[in-house]
Amino acid sequence: MRCEIDHLVVTAPSLQSGGDYVKALLGVAPGPGGAHPRMGTHNLLLRLGDAAFLEVLAPDPAAPHPGRPRWFGLDDAAALRAPRLSAWVARTDDLRGCPEQVLACCGAIETQTRGTREWLITIPADGRVPLGGALPMLVEWQQPRAPAGAGLPEAACTLASLGLRHPEPARVESLLARLGFAAGRITIEAGEPGLWAGIATPAGVRRLG
Repeated sequence: MRCEIDHLVVTAPSLQSGGDYVKALLGVAPGPGGAHPRMGTHNLLLRLGDAAFLEVLAPDPAAPHPGRPRWFGLDDAAALRAPRLSAWVARTDDLRGCPEQVLACCGAIETQTRGTREWLITIPADGRVPLGGALPMLVEWQQPRAPAGAGLPEAACTLASLGLRHPEPARVESLLARLGFAAGRITIEAGEPGLWAGIATPAGVRRLG
């Protein structure tokens, strides 16, 4: 199993508030994305180098509720209070080959779409992010197979670092090792579940989360 960091997810009560939050921190505004009809959400996107991106995700007021918990914890009151870095997503070319121990945390594999894009992704039944954001959701791009960020405009921003926090850091490290992440690639520390990212911008490295 080999995984790479695919994208970061900022959840927000609205796309306007989420876009403003990202622009205030990074000095760059995310651009238009699209809608996720199966989840009742829509997004904005910002390129982070050649193989990663940042997604601002919010409930879509024009869409009906999906009749199930929305992904990335978007039905939680805390997620709708203010924009925040809530999750990260790792990509693989063999999602169905993922170890059962990891899927037990990351959720069942489902098919999702946005416009002409189609992908497989893990979604916990309760809609929350795995281990409070310390563990990624997993994606396998189908149509097209390239990461969504590959087609985005250059934004002069790159992902410089990723940090994870969980009361059981050894458990997180073990699960990431099973996903093929090399030791030292990501910082893991003990504490309340969460994550942060260092984003290199034209004005220097800014901390998100």
